[in-house]
Order: sequence, then C-alpha cells, then structure tokens
Amino acid sequence: MKTAIVVGSGAGGATVAKELQGAYQVIVLEEGRPFRRATTDWTSIEKLRRTRLLVDERLLRVAMPAIRIRKTRDMVLVNAAAPGGTTTIATGNGMRLDHGLRSIGIDLDAEFAEIAHEVPITTGHQAQWRPTTRRLFDVVAAIGLAPMPTPKMATSDECRHCGRCVFGCPFGIKWDTRAFLDQAVDQGAELVTGAHVDRIVIEGDRATGVLVSGPLRPRFRPADLVVVTAGGFGTPAILERSGIACEPHLFVDPVLTVAAHMPGAWQCNEIAMPFVVHRPHFILSPYFDWVSALFNPAWRHPLPDIVGVMIKLTDEATGSVSARGRITKSMTATDRARLDEGVGIATEILVSFGADPASMFHGTLNAGHPGGTLPLTETTAATFHDERLPDNVYVADGSLFPQSLGGPPILTTIAIAKRVARLCRANAHLLVHH
Repeated sequence: MKTAIVVGSGAGGATVAKELQGAYQVIVLEEGRPFRRATTDWTSIEKLRRTRLLVDERLLRVAMPAIRIRKTRDMVLVNAAAPGGTTTIATGNGMRLDHGLRSIGIDLDAEFAEIAHEVPITTGHQAQWRPTTRRLFDVVAAIGLAPMPTPKMATSDECRHCGRCVFGCPFGIKWDTRAFLDQAVDQGAELVTGAHVDRIVIEGDRATGVLVSGPLRPRFRPADLVVVTAGGFGTPAILERSGIACEPHLFVDPVLTVAAHMPGAWQCNEIAMPFVVHRPHFILSPYFDWVSALFNPAWRHPLPDIVGVMIKLTDEATGSVSARGRITKSMTATDRARLDEGVGIATEILVSFGADPASMFHGTLNAGHPGGTLPLTETTAATFHDERLPDNVYVADGSLFPQSLGGPPILTTIAIAKRVARLCRANAHLLVHH
C-alpha cells in the first residue's frame, strides 16, 4: 500500500487522515504533544489575575502547553499545536463560509453534505442561554442587526456554562477534529506526536518524503504522497524551507472586543459566541475575551462583572510567513476603518444593553484564523494543486483560501480537506516512485 504523510492534525490534517486511510497507509506527523486542557476554574483565575503576574500573553503556555502565542507590532496571534490543532481551543462554531471559493468556481456542496452527516452541528444551545445572552440577543434584534444563533459543533445542546470553550471543553460537549483523527487511527493510521517537520525532500518534480527534526540529526520519513496541513502559520514556513515560495498574502481575521463594566453579568460563564451579526466586512458576537481578561490592564474588573461584544474582521491579505516562521502582519488603513465601524456598532449594542459609555474599554487586538499564502485561483480550482508544488504534494488548510473568511473557518477547512483527499484518492494510481 502506498504511504501518505500528513503534516499536521488540525481541521485539515485530521480530515485528510480519516479520508485517506485505507487508500493509503497514513502517517500523521504532529508537532505538538497530546492536548491537555486547562483545568483552572474562574475563581482560581481571578486570584491569579490579582497577583499581577500575568504580564505577557505567552505565559498562557504554562496552563496550556498546546497554545502558541506570537506577537506582531499590531496584535497577538494565537494557535495551537496538538492533535486536533486549533480546533481544540476554538469556540466550536460550525459556519459555512465558502463564498470566496465559490467566486472562483469551486462548488463544495457535496463535501458540506457529507459533513452534515459526520459532524454534530446544532443551534439548540439557544434554549440554554442565560439572561445576559438572551437580553443581548433581544437588544441586537431591536437595533435591527438581524442576529442569528451560531451553529455549534457539539455533541449535545446541554452546555454546562463553564465559559471555558477556549481552554478545552471539560465536559466533552464541544466537538473537535480529534474525533476524525481517532477514526483514522482506529482504521490503521499512525499518529506521531512531537514531530517537527523541517522540510519536504524533493527530487525532480516529486517529493520522496519529509525530514523530521531529531535530537541528533533530521530523520527522513519516505512517502508516496505528502499533504501539508500545518495551518496558516506552519504550512507556509515548511513550504518556504522546502524551496517552494508562498505568497505574501497572509490574512488572520483580527478580533477586538469592546467591553463594559456590568456587575453580575456572568458572561464569563456563558457559551462563547452564541449568536452572530453579519456585516459586509466583519461579524459581531457576544464574547468574553480571555486573552484580554488575563493580560490587559484595562480589564481590571472582576470577571463576572464584564460584558463584551467582539468584532472579527475580514482583513486585507498583506502579511507573510518566512522560512523560519517569522510572521509579518500589520493592520492596513482599510482594516482600521472597518474596525472603527465595528467598534461603533459594538458600542451601540452595549449602550442599548444598559452599559455606561464611560465604563467601556477595549481588549487586546488578537487573531487566530491565518491563511491565504498559497491561495486557490480559477486556474487551480479544479485540481486544488498549485504548479509550484511537486506532483505528489498537496496543501489542505487555510493557506488555500483566496481571501479572509472574516469568520470561523473550521467547517470550510474540513470541506476543502475532503476535496483534497478525494483528489488524492483519485490520483493514487499515478503516485509511484521513479
């Protein structure tokens, strides 16, 4: 049986592994170690905040070894390295956002139909909303912003209201792509954790395998097929180290939370992003921003007394990732204008909710939806294969998105990974060693 190496095990990698195992012998190389959720409750977090020891967002790795924090001049960048990737620390939103792909002729209807049978997606959590969320929804509706309950990838509608989605759901209610990874392993795939892929080994127009960093020297892992799914930050770095130039078109979907002091709101124990408002260049949603709550001095109020509304931008694709993984990304004038518009709407929502404008404060600008450095085009819409790649190398993550989604990418990433896997299965007979 031919061997397929899948680099990364997040939304794209776990999906590709599940879809390819059987047609290939799949080996998943994951840089991170098994995911370990943060177990600290909000009262312990509150005590820690009062010590004022939390001075740098990178300290989050003490509680969550899987998390990766990088800083640019403008923002904090967040992702995870662990089986399941960033889906383990996401808020579980199951939104179809393939309009950019449709605009270049890509129809993923079949893939989304499959996902509907494989991933539990529900809006039933609306019945469990607590007063703060219910009243925010009513306020937003009264303003005329047409809020919609957010589809959640969840095994149950019975959210326990712990507020810790981004720390790893302690009750197993939030679904993540470790479920796909487990299916692949059950069918015979091999999962290797702690495996940092340095580069793809290329001979002529084909890859022969990958080099994995080791304590003494890199280890060569041979493969008939290589699928790179190391995420919007990891994939371009690997490709660049392999001599494959990527585009300086990185987007990250920046997030800013506008918050207010509202005693007894308890949003910190509410389901994250319970509903969403769509605007042309951003979305808004109720959100308790833990990055800001832990590290931003402006968030000095007790956790239960803060209410936030987040703005998530469709940012311009103007960043890049180097071979060494250095990220260059700044907010453009257009990005800042869109953010200002979003801040105005979020402020209006909180005032209508009853917040004193003088009590409002902003969070830390952060982002965690990177992509766009090897974007699909009308030319590659049928093959999902860029001509810069060797014949037997594919990419199957957010790097392929032609533009910022401006919203949760997991479901759409799963869909493109399914398409890539289907194409790899169809082309399996062509993948032979020369």
